[in-house]
Amino acid sequence: MKHYMPVRVFSGEGAVEKNAAFFEGLGSRCALITGRSAAVKSGALADVSAVLERNGTASCVYNEIEQNPSVRSCIAAGRAAHAFGAAFVVGIGGGSALDAAKAAAVFAANPALDEEGFYQKRWERPPLPILLVGTTAGTGSEVTKVSVLTDSRGRKHSLHDDRFYAAAAFGDPRYTAGLPLPVTLSTGIDVLSHCAESYFNRKADDISRAFAIRGIRLLYAPLLEAAEGGPIRRDELYDASLLGGLAINDTGTCFAHNVGYYLTERWGVPHGFASARFLPALLTLAQEKTPAYAARFYRELGLSREELERLVRLCLPELAVTMTAEEIAAILPRWENNNSVLNTCCDVSTAEIGEILARQFLK
Repeated sequence: MKHYMPVRVFSGEGAVEKNAAFFEGLGSRCALITGRSAAVKSGALADVSAVLERNGTASCVYNEIEQNPSVRSCIAAGRAAHAFGAAFVVGIGGGSALDAAKAAAVFAANPALDEEGFYQKRWERPPLPILLVGTTAGTGSEVTKVSVLTDSRGRKHSLHDDRFYAAAAFGDPRYTAGLPLPVTLSTGIDVLSHCAESYFNRKADDISRAFAIRGIRLLYAPLLEAAEGGPIRRDELYDASLLGGLAINDTGTCFAHNVGYYLTERWGVPHGFASARFLPALLTLAQEKTPAYAARFYRELGLSREELERLVRLCLPELAVTMTAEEIAAILPRWENNNSVLNTCCDVSTAEIGEILARQFLK
């Protein structure tokens, strides 16, 4: 077994204000990296700005991070931080803003770096120190060493590096209170995917499996209630998202996440919905090819496959996605020797991925 996650995590109401001391000692100037609205609407930006002001820390705001952030935006954010003289970076938002902040910290320290140099890790200097403040309950990016970005060709890639770990992460469920129901469901079902894909991963061990099982147990009832129109238990959803992040930080994800990237790139399907669309296929293949391991999963979880698949159906919207046989054949090479596919606990061929896509989307 192995586990490494050096981030100090502070969750619960008032996490930023109660732990303001961790915004000190990193430097007298910082860059706040956010999307266009969530940081403001959630109240997180105001709380962080107030703490920085009390500490005497000057700050600038870069708020042009888009959904599924591009490397281009991260370069711009990093160069803006460098021009301001920032000594550290604070990412505020959902997974997109947090992932972008990790990359922006690299470009802030290396302002001449280009996209190719970023992906090849030709970083002359380490990233600036990073603090992360989450405003959604889904990605778990607060506790991972992963940044998922969209390159100049429109392809999503995940880059892993220990230098992406935040010095501290702050999770106040109040910041998620204003999220529309579709966003709550998309981010919540992303947590389910993280946990299940971590469990059915070749890199899984007792530690990662414990995070995955606890995450699903904590998530299941509140997400089901939300999907059925009931009250939303934000605290439990947020804690579950952190557990999902801890799980995939140890293992990574499986083919469902990576195949889901294509739905996001091609049709703009929100990431959580895109990945979860292939979760039932993962459960089916695991049941068929590793039945004893699948039985262990459901036994430890205390839930059945049918219950999990029902939750997925309740959360997923109808997708306006269709593919021709020619399109499916043309995209299959992207999953040849793909790490996420290879990491799946059972062998999954590109032909099987093609069959999954055809069953769901062939027109």
